[in-house]
Amino acid sequence: MTADPKNTRVQSRLEKIARENDNLTVGYEVQAKIIREKTARLKALRLAKEAGAQTDEPPVKQTKRRPETRREK
Repeated sequence: MTADPKNTRVQSRLEKIARENDNLTVGYEVQAKIIREKTARLKALRLAKEAGAQTDEPPVKQTKRRPETRREK
């Protein structure tokens, strides 16, 4: 799998800025951690939804009922 060159450039530029300014390092690392956690949570939700969809039975098809006719005695 090859990395996207645009994302690599952005990442290296952010890392360079973070090295130059220690205050940005903390914010950059926190932001990266938040994104990783959110991605993991969404992936877990998607996998659970897909697993639930596979185990559910298909809905029962309802048949139309004929109206009852009145019988005379």
